Amino acid sequence: MNFVIVGAGALGSIYAAYLARAGHEISLIARGARAEALARHGIVIVGEESFTARCNIVTRPETLQKADIVIVAIKTYDTAPALASLRGLKVKSALSVQNGVLKNQQLGDVFGRQSVVGAISMIGGDVLPVDGDLPGAVRYSMAGPTVMGEPAGGDASRVAELVDTFERSGLKARASEDIVSVEWSKFVGWSGFSTLAVMTRQPTWRFMLDADTALIAARVMRETAAVAIRHGVKLQDSGFTSEAFINASEAEAIKAVQAHGEKMRTSAPGFRQSILQDADRNRRLEVNETLDYTLALAKDLGVAVPTLDLCCRVLRVVSRAAVGLSA
Repeated sequence: MNFVIVGAGALGSIYAAYLARAGHEISLIARGARAEALARHGIVIVGEESFTARCNIVTRPETLQKADIVIVAIKTYDTAPALASLRGLKVKSALSVQNGVLKNQQLGDVFGRQSVVGAISMIGGDVLPVDGDLPGAVRYSMAGPTVMGEPAGGDASRVAELVDTFERSGLKARASEDIVSVEWSKFVGWSGFSTLAVMTRQPTWRFMLDADTALIAARVMRETAAVAIRHGVKLQDSGFTSEAFINASEAEAIKAVQAHGEKMRTSAPGFRQSILQDADRNRRLEVNETLDYTLALAKDLGVAVPTLDLCCRVLRVVSRAAVGLSA
C-alpha cells in the first residue's frame, strides 16, 4: 500500500517505521531539522523493538498527488494548515489518530466523507533528544492497538484490510462496528488523564493512584461522559465509560481510577501523556481543539462541567505561557 503519514513525531514515526519495514511505500511529512535528519539517517525505534527504517521524507506536501491511505498524526492545532496543503491529494481512505472527536469532520471536509475511516490509537511513545546530527530516536513505550471502523457503519471490508495490513506490519490493530462510540470513549478517559498530567507533571500511574488526583480525574471523566451521553453518543460499557463507573458513588469511582493506576505502575511505569511531553518541552497544549470543544458542547446541551472547566483554565494558562501569549 501507498501511505502518506502526516507528522513525524512519536506516533507518526512509529507508524511510518513499522509500515516501511513491512515493505509499504511510505511518504512521511516532516519539518525542519528533524526532516533533514530522518532523510539522512532513517527512523530509529527503541523500546518495544530496536530497529531503523527508511522511507520517503516529504517537506513539500503540496507536491504529493495520490495515496491509498492518509494517516494524520499531528497536534490538533496544526490540523487546518496541514490538511490545506493536501487538498490536491487524491486518497482512497483517510484516518486520524489524533486526540479529540473533531478529526473525522476535518478529514471529510478535505478528502470527502466517503474517504474517512474512524480510528483511535492506544500507542504510547516519545521522541528522545537528538544525538549530534542523528534524529531523536522514538521510544516505543506502550504497544496498544489501533482501533478502526466505518463512522457511518456499513461495509467494513476496507477496515478489515487495514487491520490486516497493520498486524502484518507488527502493529496491533482491531476493527470496531461502532467506532464513534470508541472514539468518544477514549476521549472521556483522555480528558481525565491529560488534565491531571499537566497539572501534576507526573507519570500517569502516579496521579491515578493518588486519592486526591484520582478524585479529579474521576470527576472530569464523568462530566465528559455526561456531555457525550446528552449529545447522543452511546459510550462503551467498559472501563471509565461503563455504567458502573459513571453511575458509581464518588468513592467507588476513585477506587476504579486507583486500580487502573496500580496496573499502569506495573505495565507502563514510565508512560507520560503526550500533552505532558508538550508541557515539559514548553510547547503549546492541545486544549482549544479538544477539551474546550467539550465545554462548548456542554454549554449548548445544558450539562454542568465545573471540574473540567477549572482544569481547562489551568491548562490554558500553561499553554499561553509556552507560546508567550497573554490572556
